[in-house]
Amino acid sequence: MLGLRAVLAALAVGLLLAGCATPQGTQSDAAPAATSAAGKAAGKRKGPGPVMTDAGEPQPVPHQRRRVGEATYYASYFEGRPTASGEPYDGQAMTAAHKTLPFGTRVKVTHLSTGDSAIVRINDRGPFLAGRIIDLSQRAAEKLGLIDDGTAEVQLQVLEP
Repeated sequence: MLGLRAVLAALAVGLLLAGCATPQGTQSDAAPAATSAAGKAAGKRKGPGPVMTDAGEPQPVPHQRRRVGEATYYASYFEGRPTASGEPYDGQAMTAAHKTLPFGTRVKVTHLSTGDSAIVRINDRGPFLAGRIIDLSQRAAEKLGLIDDGTAEVQLQVLEP
């Protein structure tokens, strides 16, 4: 009788833990935006990605046309490393990471203190810290004047394709 109780308890714990797991193909704000050669070779990538429909297609993610929050920028450490879209990070390109906007989306980023603005293309996922809404390439950060401070309050405006 004690063996049956142990088996049932283990089964209950297993089912409970399985219910807490994030299904593959959904987006998690806590996961890093990184890919690996092994993951790409298998046709899968690590980190967050689009929410998938039942048919296996990316589901459009609703987003606001304008949003205010904190911008940061990539460290030079990431130069040449793959982004979530699969292209290598290029600090001299006008690109950025956003949690939900589709890859290829063009966004006007305006530094609220100075009025400086830059247009970037989304090619990565992130940032994954509370309050931060976009990670900019080094060139975009330079254009907005946030290299010295490291962060800035910005407004994002999604541009029509």
